[in-house]
Amino acid sequence: QVQLIESGGGTVQPGDSLRLSCVPSGRTISRLTVGWFRQVPGKEREFVATRKWNDASTHYADSVKGRFTISRDNARNTMYLQMANLQPEDTAVYYCAAGSGLITSSLRVAAAYNYWGQGTQVTVSA
Repeated sequence: QVQLIESGGGTVQPGDSLRLSCVPSGRTISRLTVGWFRQVPGKEREFVATRKWNDASTHYADSVKGRFTISRDNARNTMYLQMANLQPEDTAVYYCAAGSGLITSSLRVAAAYNYWGQGTQVTVSA
């Protein structure tokens, strides 16, 4: 069983940057596709970014493209989400996720991921 532990959330002002980290326990993530999702109360969990393990390709939601960067450090067994130019609409609980066997058409689908973190709150407010 893999447990993912996120950290790095907090409250920032519009235009600020923040980096989220996700560390798995119980398994290395080197052969897993990793992703980030976010959720606000009353809405479905929303895809943010993903990075495949086999070709290192990355995919982003249009709303974060050019501002967020997903990365992974296999040596540290850690994945990151670097967020720049944060805006109030980025406020949400952010979840890291990991999975195996994902095909391209399922990369943006939350249900396709096998493992999830507990979430970390990101609040962007003036």
